[in-house]
Amino acid sequence: MPTIPFFKPVIDEDTIARVSEVLRSGWLTTGSVCEEFETAFAKYVGAKHAVSVNSATAALHLCMASLNLKPGDEVITTPYTFVATAEVIEYFNAKPVFVDIREDTMNIDEGKIEKAITSKTRAIVPVHFAGQPCEMDEILAIAKKHGLPVFEDAAHVTPAYYKGRPIGSISNGACFSFYANKCITTGEGGMLTTDDDELAAKFRILRLHGLSRDAIDRYQSKGSWQYDVIAQGYKYNLTDIAAAIGIGQLAQADRFWEERKRVVKTYRELLGNKDDIQMIEELEHNQSSWHIFPIRFKNHADQKRDELIQKINAKGISTSVHFIPIHTFTYYREKYGYKPGDFPNAYNAFRRLITLPVYPGLKDEGVEYICGTILEDLQ
Repeated sequence: MPTIPFFKPVIDEDTIARVSEVLRSGWLTTGSVCEEFETAFAKYVGAKHAVSVNSATAALHLCMASLNLKPGDEVITTPYTFVATAEVIEYFNAKPVFVDIREDTMNIDEGKIEKAITSKTRAIVPVHFAGQPCEMDEILAIAKKHGLPVFEDAAHVTPAYYKGRPIGSISNGACFSFYANKCITTGEGGMLTTDDDELAAKFRILRLHGLSRDAIDRYQSKGSWQYDVIAQGYKYNLTDIAAAIGIGQLAQADRFWEERKRVVKTYRELLGNKDDIQMIEELEHNQSSWHIFPIRFKNHADQKRDELIQKINAKGISTSVHFIPIHTFTYYREKYGYKPGDFPNAYNAFRRLITLPVYPGLKDEGVEYICGTILEDLQ
């Protein structure tokens, strides 16, 4: 019986050599390698600025910090995302206002956003679920009408394209994740992209304690030990060690993407015509990164879905569920009084969904084994 992990990163010898070079350099934390990674990433997504951080959560937090949120302010987002998207809003005692998802793409329903806007709304945070872009033209038009910034949760992206435009170059800012199982990885890490000079400068200050100078400027022979604290900041900087991994990963991002698309194509061919299985639609004007590949069962919800996952896992296949809707968590239910059915599309998707393995090293025969197992267990 084969064993198929949910995800397995691809780290080549060139990347290992880059990390070794950093380890031997004598400078391990944020420095010239981070700058190199930032420059390469900004070019890759077509953004003017890229600011490296130690997680996508940190990137989202810095976006919220740039808004000067106050208690009672509101930020619109989706309940169908990892909790970090809402968590960073809560940091400021502001309120995440959820808008239900579309059934076809599982992204935020752009047609319902405007009804959620109030006098307290300060921003919109769309999440590109599974790596498929949200309907950004509509979202940006709504935001412009109401004078709101848009910050994208692009944790599932690298790369993805909306009407030919790369995600990372469209809104006020986009937040990327380089967590261990993401499209490209630095182990832990993230990136913030923006075309706004002032915003980029603010992000750089906030990511390291609000200091006026980075460590490399203070500790190298040509630098100065003097610095000032000019804002309330955080400890969110990325290390040169992680950036070295990122440079190696970014160089292979397109190849990784082609491999993930191959895996998804095979899933679609083998599972796409089955009555009990519903797949995410990839809209014609979108190109998804396919960070993950979730499927929904029409006749297997709740306990039946969980039993099916157990059967699949017992045959050596690791799966997951993306996501548990945020409004169903105890903290959010108790604080805001949410009920599971308040966002029916999100809740119904969660009840019937499993996420299948997608990664560059997953061979066609592995995908065929996964699909065969699912179809056998559905009978």
